[in-house]
Amino acid sequence: MSYSPDGQHQPYRSEGQYQQQPYGTSYAQPYEPQQHHEPPYGPPRPPYQDPEEPEYDQRRPRRGRRWLIAGVSVLALAGIAAGVMYHFEIPPFTDKGKDVSFGQPAAGKAGGTGGATKPAANSKALMPTGPASEFKNSMTLADGTHVAVTTLDGKKSGFKGKVWVWAPKEYNDPKFAKSGFPVMIALPGGAGYPTNYWMGTDLGLQTSISKWYAEGKSKPFILAMPVLNPAGDEKGIYWDGSDIPGQPKMGTWLTEDVPDLMKANFRTIKSRDGWAYMGSSTGGFASLKAVLQHPDKFKAAICSGPDIVPDSSLWKGHDKEKAENNPELLAKALIDKKGSPDVYLAFQVGDNENNKKTLPDVQKFVATYGKGPIHTSLRVIPGGQHNAKTYVPNMAEGPIQFISKVMEGPVE
Repeated sequence: MSYSPDGQHQPYRSEGQYQQQPYGTSYAQPYEPQQHHEPPYGPPRPPYQDPEEPEYDQRRPRRGRRWLIAGVSVLALAGIAAGVMYHFEIPPFTDKGKDVSFGQPAAGKAGGTGGATKPAANSKALMPTGPASEFKNSMTLADGTHVAVTTLDGKKSGFKGKVWVWAPKEYNDPKFAKSGFPVMIALPGGAGYPTNYWMGTDLGLQTSISKWYAEGKSKPFILAMPVLNPAGDEKGIYWDGSDIPGQPKMGTWLTEDVPDLMKANFRTIKSRDGWAYMGSSTGGFASLKAVLQHPDKFKAAICSGPDIVPDSSLWKGHDKEKAENNPELLAKALIDKKGSPDVYLAFQVGDNENNKKTLPDVQKFVATYGKGPIHTSLRVIPGGQHNAKTYVPNMAEGPIQFISKVMEGPVE
């Protein structure tokens, strides 16, 4: 959400009307012959005395004052105009649309390590693999960091869509020049198309991560914010973040193409210890499923108000594939498989969600599958509703700390 300044022109108010001073009073005096001595009360004064001339005519401003008022008015109007032009993103009053490199060379140019020197052979950090993508500034935050957007042509999924990215200010700190940063793939609820609502600053995800890192609660995550679905949900259709037969491969898009984009353009972490998801509602389901389906690639997820099982109408006639994307069945298989990597799932659900099944379904999942390699936490938000404005502030009260304790970064 963008905001425009709200300025008001303050009209000039006069300081009051000039009150004309009397011109003195004359007194009739009897004629007396001139005396040759000084009068007893000082020298005589003329019968009429003009009043003292004022510094300026108070009934109208002087020329300098008129120019001052005109100048202030012009500046006020210019400020209002600049604010309007910024709101409507009219150059040069906004930097929206300008190139953002995140330390990489411009798109189409070779090389680039995100501002870092070549790391040691045993480094945990992965330098940008390239090629560099073309990122355009979507908005600039108060700390000077940028939310930028690119169009990703997914080589593995075949799907082409937008991805917004953001890196915390620490990413450009010289002391982290050789460091790889953890990545969080943030998924929205609802349609999740043509935008991803985490890219807006009104929900405060980016500023919250910076604040939580400063407080020692969170890792300084780089954010990837892709579209969740290949189209809107006007007809109630969604894709469950999965590769549904005959449909765009949104599962591959989220778990292969988007991570590849981040590795190509940012200093990241080689191991799964630097890769996590977060999401709300349908995005919470996709986050949960991605980690359980690919525990070798992703270590943790924050799932807010998630669905627990796939329920898209597009699964009709594809029961086998639907089962392969069912978090309950994926969790059971992970528990049953010896030597499975540990995963960490932080749930948060409001106790006032519009779907009254959400909380009991999550509680059942935690009770049934929160064992063995599957580590879970559940935060029930008092009065919490099914929306991102409920979920973001409450992430600091447990979920972000739960996953940050087991993730790495920044690392060299």
